[in-house]
Amino acid sequence: MRNLQKAFANFWAKRAKYPNFKRKHNGGSAEFTKAGFRWKNNQVFLAKCDQALPIVWSREIPPGCNPNTITVKLDASGRWFVSLLVDDHTIKSLEKTHKSVGLDVGITSLIATSNGEKINNPRHFKRLRRKLRQVQKSVSRKQKGSNNRHKARRKVAKVHSKITDARKDFLNKLTTQLVRENQTIIVEDLAIKNMIKNPKLALHISDASWGELVRQLEYKCRWYGRELIKIDRWFPSSKRCGNCAHVVEKLPLNFREWDCPKCGTNHDRDLNAARNILAAGLAVSVCGANIRPDSQPTCRAVAKNPKGVRKQNPQGQEAET
Repeated sequence: MRNLQKAFANFWAKRAKYPNFKRKHNGGSAEFTKAGFRWKNNQVFLAKCDQALPIVWSREIPPGCNPNTITVKLDASGRWFVSLLVDDHTIKSLEKTHKSVGLDVGITSLIATSNGEKINNPRHFKRLRRKLRQVQKSVSRKQKGSNNRHKARRKVAKVHSKITDARKDFLNKLTTQLVRENQTIIVEDLAIKNMIKNPKLALHISDASWGELVRQLEYKCRWYGRELIKIDRWFPSSKRCGNCAHVVEKLPLNFREWDCPKCGTNHDRDLNAARNILAAGLAVSVCGANIRPDSQPTCRAVAKNPKGVRKQNPQGQEAET
C-alpha cells in the first residue's frame, strides 16, 4: 500500500506515468517489515519459512544492529538480492580537514576538480555496446513467446547488469575518495532531465551518470560529517574568467580552451569552471550570497520601502527612496 501511494503521488506530481503492475520478466520485489521476518544469529528467516535464506553476504552487518526492513528482489538478469535496512550506529564523522574542492562534471572528463585534476570518463556503456548490440539482435530473431527468446532476453539483461555494476562501483570508489579528502564539496545543481533531451548528448550524459554521482555525495557527506554545497545552475562557471571575473557572451562546447578578451589569460574550460564553482560555493557558505548571473555575490542587507523601490548610492550601499 505504501508503494502504491508513492506511485500515485509521483503520478499526480507528473514525475512518473500512471502506475502499472510489474511484469514477471522484469523480476520483482517483496518488502518485509518486522512482522514478516526473523533475524537470528545473523541469518534471515522470512515469514512461513523454516530455513534461513542461503545468503552470500556482500558485507557483514555491524554488531548490535538489527534490520528494520528486508527487501527481496529478483532483477531481470535472474539474480536475487536481499537488502537489509539497519540503523548503523558504527558510522562516525571523519576527522575535520580544511580542504575544499569544486567539481565540474563533463563527458570527456567525468569531473574536473579545482585542484587541477581531471578524472577520465570510463564510458562503461561504450565498452560493452558492441556486445549488447549482438545479444539484442539475437532477441529480435527469436519467436515471440518462445523459450529461446526468454533465454536471449536474459542475456541482454546480464550485459545491462554488467554495465550498471561497473558504473556504480567506479562512482562509489570516486565519491568515497572525494568525501574522505575534502571537508567541503561544491557542485552545480544541474537540470539533468532537461539536458538529456538533447539527442546528440543524451547517451553520453546518461552513461556518465551525473545524478548518481551527486546522490552518492549527498548521503556520504551526511554520514561522515562533510558539507555538500549546490550552486545555482545558471551561474556562468565556464564563461567567467577566473582571473578578472569577466564573463564572455558565448562559449560553444567545442571550445575546450579560451583566452579572456579582457586580461588575456588562457583558460582550460573545465578547470576554470571548477575553480569558479569553488569560489561561488565558498561565497554561498560564508554569507549566503546570491550567485545568479544577474547579480554579484554580496553580504548586504536590502532595505525596501512599502512600494518595493530601492536605490543604490555611489558608495555601494542600498537605501530607501
